[in-house]
Amino acid sequence: MKYFTISEMLHSPTAVARKIWNGCGRTEEDNLTALIENVLEPARVRYGKPVHVSSGYRCPQLNSLVKGASQSQHLKGEAADIYTDAGPQGNLELARVIVALGRFDQLILENVPGNQLLPQWLHVSWKQSGTNRREIRKKVAGSPSYPVLSRKEVLGYDN
Repeated sequence: MKYFTISEMLHSPTAVARKIWNGCGRTEEDNLTALIENVLEPARVRYGKPVHVSSGYRCPQLNSLVKGASQSQHLKGEAADIYTDAGPQGNLELARVIVALGRFDQLILENVPGNQLLPQWLHVSWKQSGTNRREIRKKVAGSPSYPVLSRKEVLGYDN
């Protein structure tokens, strides 16, 4: 793993501030490694610029504190929230890279304003066992829904 580490996938400023131990077991660590190797590293190489992790693994206490979904893949070490230095436009570019590579379970373009595809960050997941859905969604700021997006909507063309 060249660009990502398990320790950054476990790091949480919220956990540090609240004195919550955000460690994980061997299964979750294996899942984080698979996420890095199958999704994050290839995306970072193709994107060609730094990609940052704001949230990887979350222990149940941390997940509850940040109001994560009760079945969140973060709890299993299967998901990460990531962003670029180039803001929403860079995040969209990274989302396009991930979609074009085609190796992901779920990709959510998070906190997009209205009908624009300019995400504040990306949620991406990978499952070691079972089928990876290659599901793409967006979370519109201020809305509770997560509408499905097509590859064409994200890429801007058929591929």
